Amino acid sequence: MHAAWTETLSLDGARVLLTGGHGFLGKHVAVALSEARAVTIPVGRGDADLCDPAAVARLFAQQKPDLVVHAAAVGGGIGWMKAHPASALSGNLLANTNVLEAACRSGVRRLLGVSSACAYARDAAQPMSEAHIYEGEPEPTNGPYGHAKRMLMRHGAALAQEFGFDSVFVVPTNLYGPGESFDPVRSHVVGGLVRRLELARRGGDATVACWGSGLATRDLLYVKDAAALIVRALASGGGPEPVNLGSSIERTIAEIAATTAAACGYRGAITWDTSKPDGMPRKQLDDRLARTRLGAYALTSLNDGLAETVACFRCC
Repeated sequence: MHAAWTETLSLDGARVLLTGGHGFLGKHVAVALSEARAVTIPVGRGDADLCDPAAVARLFAQQKPDLVVHAAAVGGGIGWMKAHPASALSGNLLANTNVLEAACRSGVRRLLGVSSACAYARDAAQPMSEAHIYEGEPEPTNGPYGHAKRMLMRHGAALAQEFGFDSVFVVPTNLYGPGESFDPVRSHVVGGLVRRLELARRGGDATVACWGSGLATRDLLYVKDAAALIVRALASGGGPEPVNLGSSIERTIAEIAATTAAACGYRGAITWDTSKPDGMPRKQLDDRLARTRLGAYALTSLNDGLAETVACFRCC
């Protein structure tokens, strides 16, 4: 490993180009970067088409970033992923390739890429360890997206091997929190549950049906905690091998739904529509490497995180 990859960088005054800077995760990363006194350059769809290599090259030439956080992604919940497999694959492959290549060519000091737990195989041993992230086939409902995230990390490792490019890749579990999508098509687990259960409370519904069996499990990470860890990982480095970001807690979707119902104040019954997919049967990340590389950290409780998420939905 190059010594430069393990150098702790000061973010004070550094120009950090943040792709996906206006998205759910990106907005919170921008706040965390500002708290570290970085000069943040948020980039959204209206600023540059990351699928266009010429546009990305112009972006880097104009902004001259010292560091990059690549958080942009094309994705959505289970329903969206099933309906748009080609968009999930090509959109992410193109954007990832263009950003990585431009960062390497322009002499960026370090890039942090945000991967996804969707890169793990459907039948991966739990909790999922970074050593096995490239083994087996991802869950079919989001397989193309998972493969694109694998290639993001493989590409970074290849650039490191050939050119010594300094990159870091974090693998967050399911994120939730204020600012996430509550759209019925694009929302993820918590966003979809908050919308469904809060609307049921407002309507006085005696029962509400949720997708799947309720038996699948998820590992949830509050988005503000994820953003803080991403900024810490950007500063600390450590090379291109992936690093999981999780909560160390595995919960069934039924348990998450019950906790969400309590946060919404919904007191009716929750039923399960098994004609809808569960997605990956189990998902919990082994986060021991993160705690070794990033140092000790505390995480927001699910109750506190859900309270903020519900409050955000009610303000929409």
